[in-house]
Amino acid sequence: MKSSLEKYGCVLENIDIKDHSTFKVSALIDYLVLPNNIEDLKELIRYLKKENIKYKMIGKCSNLIFVNEHYEGVLIRLDFLNHFEIKNDFIISGSGVSLMKLAIDASSSCLTGLEWATGIPGSVGGAIVQNAGAYGKNMESIVKSITVLTEVGNIEVWEKEKIGFSYRHSYLKDHPEIICLEATLKLEKGNSKEIMESIKTKREKRFATQPLDYPSCGSIFRNPEGEMAAGKLIEDAGLKGLKIGGAEVSKKHANFIINTGGATGSDIKKLVLFIQEKIKEKYKIDLILEQELVE
Repeated sequence: MKSSLEKYGCVLENIDIKDHSTFKVSALIDYLVLPNNIEDLKELIRYLKKENIKYKMIGKCSNLIFVNEHYEGVLIRLDFLNHFEIKNDFIISGSGVSLMKLAIDASSSCLTGLEWATGIPGSVGGAIVQNAGAYGKNMESIVKSITVLTEVGNIEVWEKEKIGFSYRHSYLKDHPEIICLEATLKLEKGNSKEIMESIKTKREKRFATQPLDYPSCGSIFRNPEGEMAAGKLIEDAGLKGLKIGGAEVSKKHANFIINTGGATGSDIKKLVLFIQEKIKEKYKIDLILEQELVE
């Protein structure tokens, strides 16, 4: 099948996803395809659908947990959409751009509103799908519009209202067949010294409170609406340090599951399910996973 896929872009065969993800969990992937352009992306998806081949769009794999040791199918990553342009207080960015890099460049250009993202290792497209956020801010607060490839192959511009943002969620998350290609972000002019101080403060807080010396996918559960923070619930339930295989509830921050070495996707899934069961038992609260389990 590799020769058929190569018509549409660069093809990597039999790769280990741990080399492309923040959790560093092994899973053999049949094919990773990096399309050349939007037209090739459209043709690639048409081909995969016609041949009934399983496929999935990915970004920087900072929010995906591959549960099984083998993913039989095709992953597609939009590395070619790596352009961005700053025009006054607007940023036009391809979905394949690193959110962290974009946040740093925006801050260097004295634009404020994206400082919270300087420590988030995802892509712009992935951040929009997930409505990523931190420190009370999120993508919804800065997105003006996005350009998408629809499930029937049309290219459309969607204003913010159509994206259906909510807490760590968007319409695109429920409709993975719709692909974010580009985003227009609206920031504000700011004071360079204040922006850099804000980034420094947030960086110090992250290092002080999060287990950044271990591979992870960041916060594992959403904070329940109107309730205690997920990390506090997990800690008070006595689950800090709980370990299944190489996966452990961080002793530093209970809303992080870390890979202490050799963790499998199955280890992580079992730990996630155990935590959800115990929190439901103790508090009658359903913890919602912030990441996606890929099976």
